[in-house]
Amino acid sequence: MKINKKMKLLITLVISTLLISIVIYYYGDNDNVYNEISYKSFLNYVEKGYISEIKLNDKSQLIGKFSDEKKFIIDNPRREDFKEYLLLHDVKVIEDGERDVLSQAIGLILFLVPIGLLAYIMNKNGSKQIEKEMAYMLEMDTENNLSDIITFNDVAGNEEAKESLKELVDFIRDPEKYIKYGARLPKGVLLYGPPGTGKTLLAKAVAGEAKVPFYPVSGSDFVQVYAGLGASRIRELFKKAKEHGKSVIFIDEIDALGKKRTGGNGHGSSEEGDRTLNALLTEMSGFKGNEGIIVMAATNRIDTLDDALLRPGRFDRQIEVGLPDVKARHDILKLHSRNKPLSKDVDLKKVALETIYFSGAKLENLMNESAMLAAKRRDKFITMEHIDKAYYTILVGEEKRDKSSISFEDKKITAFHEAGHALVAKKVSNVNRVTKVSIIPSTKGMGGFSLNLPPDRMYQTKKDIITNIKIALGGRAAEELIFGKENITTGASSDLQKATEMTLSMIGSYGMDNKVGLVSYDVILNSNLNTDISLMERTKELLDNLYRETMEILEENIYYLEKIAGRLLEKESIGEDELDSIIAC
Repeated sequence: MKINKKMKLLITLVISTLLISIVIYYYGDNDNVYNEISYKSFLNYVEKGYISEIKLNDKSQLIGKFSDEKKFIIDNPRREDFKEYLLLHDVKVIEDGERDVLSQAIGLILFLVPIGLLAYIMNKNGSKQIEKEMAYMLEMDTENNLSDIITFNDVAGNEEAKESLKELVDFIRDPEKYIKYGARLPKGVLLYGPPGTGKTLLAKAVAGEAKVPFYPVSGSDFVQVYAGLGASRIRELFKKAKEHGKSVIFIDEIDALGKKRTGGNGHGSSEEGDRTLNALLTEMSGFKGNEGIIVMAATNRIDTLDDALLRPGRFDRQIEVGLPDVKARHDILKLHSRNKPLSKDVDLKKVALETIYFSGAKLENLMNESAMLAAKRRDKFITMEHIDKAYYTILVGEEKRDKSSISFEDKKITAFHEAGHALVAKKVSNVNRVTKVSIIPSTKGMGGFSLNLPPDRMYQTKKDIITNIKIALGGRAAEELIFGKENITTGASSDLQKATEMTLSMIGSYGMDNKVGLVSYDVILNSNLNTDISLMERTKELLDNLYRETMEILEENIYYLEKIAGRLLEKESIGEDELDSIIAC
């Protein structure tokens, strides 16, 4: 927070006043330096004229002064004639009530001044912040005009989502075509799916294709702000959009604004958040469907959104934007390679096959990292070597350059661990590909890796899940088989976590276990009901059985296990073709 000269002067004056008040209050009267005398001695001193002053009050002890200004205290006798007695002996009597009033006044000042100062600063700063926040909404139009226009040609993949959105673009451009059939423009379109799949890009493309203003905001822009400001920003946003007539309002990360309301003011509820959400719902209900204004939003977690947002009349159309399949990945790679000098050896179809589970953003990052690597080496073209290097860097991190701290024994354990994963993958699945096995440690903390790629499929079968569990257990099983149960390492911790998650999902979410049956434990757990430990026991039983089967596979193929591990110790990494040739021997 910047403080101007006037504010600095005010703070200086207030602090000075406080310091002076404190000094006067605590040190203006040196009451804390005195001697205690008996009441008998006090009467003797009064008779002799040695006492000059007494402060009279209702406290248990009284403070007085000798003729030489030294202070003393005595027990309060609480005599009715005590004041008269003192006055008759020429002792000055000070009623302490006046002093108490002064003390209370100073104390009140010391308490109120800092609070007043703080309130003043917060009010000034708060007013400026509110003005700044509201100015953001007012300036959005300028930002929109300066932004690059994006069309559907700039968005690869997501063909189903684009087809659904093209219909909305056509409605905005030619509303009469739809109005004569009694149709109205959906008030809201919700794009949902994993991060990086192009939801924001699609929203920009809708505005670009329709040639209308685009107002992008984030759900977090409306939360954790001053009371009432979130709702005000919502109203200002819609007001600005209505001034232009046809337009697209895009709210990214709407789950920050529109989470399910818990009711009441208990834990997890937010009165300000509810007020902001209500403002959004009111605005969406307030404009006509044929005005050409459409509200688009994006979220990674549609299940967390409030039901009121998802009902008809709010976000009427909900479009899933999922991870791209192999064809979509190929299209995305071609799109992000348009302005890059690719070598003739670059096979984008092969890259698309190997980038399963990559989002559009991740694919763009892959091509960008490849280009940066080629530029760093000053190569004329981007080659497959650059793309492969970028691919593995994205997945597992940079290779560690200093390997001096890694002992041969550790390398040997890693080699058999990764060989176990690779060998089990090749033996239990005819469709999974193991594209690379490495024992080179990475900056992401991995000692090595075995890259297993399943085929592109819409669903997973029970057999697929069991296969992946066995592959995950292959590393630990290889360690135990070669080095003994007493010498297994911590290297399999993440493998065990994945295997446990897959087993739990198989029997607790998908109803794939004969003993547990067709029960979804997710529903039971979300209902806060007490459950027994049968699920955990069954998970352990299944994992033990699958681990035993994995061990048997490795025992039967120990020759290949040792061959793969030996080649890894020799070369540190091997590719798919070399691995296949070892197993084919």
